[in-house]
Amino acid sequence: MFAQVIDGSVVSHPKGNKGIIIDDVQYPSTIYTLWTEAERNAIGIYTVEIDNTNFKDETYYINTNQTIAYDSSADKVTASYGTATAKRLNDENAVDEDGDPILDDDGDQVVNYGLKTHYKNQFNAQAKGLLEKTDWYVIKATDVESYSVPSNITTYRSQVRAKVNSMESDIDDCSTVEELITLLSYTTNDAGVTSRPLGEFPDEVV
Repeated sequence: MFAQVIDGSVVSHPKGNKGIIIDDVQYPSTIYTLWTEAERNAIGIYTVEIDNTNFKDETYYINTNQTIAYDSSADKVTASYGTATAKRLNDENAVDEDGDPILDDDGDQVVNYGLKTHYKNQFNAQAKGLLEKTDWYVIKATDVESYSVPSNITTYRSQVRAKVNSMESDIDDCSTVEELITLLSYTTNDAGVTSRPLGEFPDEVV
C-alpha cells in the first residue's frame, strides 16, 4: 500500500500498478518496484506502514477502520487502528431505534446472541457429536433385553455430560470478554504441557 503526501497530508493512495503525475512530471509504475523508498519519498510517495498496536482478535472484538496519516517527525506514513470494541458477551433482546422490541414473524422477541451463547452452543454440539458415537450401545440395550451397556461406556457418557455442564457453567461465570478469552486460551507450561482453563472432554472410548 502506498500513499501520496503533499504539504504534510496524505492526499491519495496509489495502488502501485499505474504511473502517476506529480508536479507535471509523469512517473512510470516502475517507481513502486524499482525505486528505493528514499527515492519515492523524495517525490512524496511513501510505503504505508501498518501499526497493529490496537488491533485485537476479531473473534472477540470489532476493530475500527484504519486511519492513514503522515508523521512529519518520523517522515513516514502509518495506517493505525483506533480502540477496538469488545463484542457482546451476553444475549440481548433486539430493539429498534425507538427502543421498542423487535419481533420475528411469529411475534417472538428477536435475540442478539452474545459470545457466551456462541461458545456454549459450540461445546454442546461437540458433546452431542461425542455421545452419538456411542448411542448404538444405548439403542441396542433398549432393543435387546439380554444386552446391557458396558460400564465403561456408561461412565464415559456421564463424563461427557458432566464436562459440558461444567464448561457451560465456567462460561456463564465470565463477566468480561477478557475473562472469556483467558478461559478459552491455550498456554504451554515449563514442562511443555499445553492446556486451557476450560479443560477438555474425556478421551473417547474405543
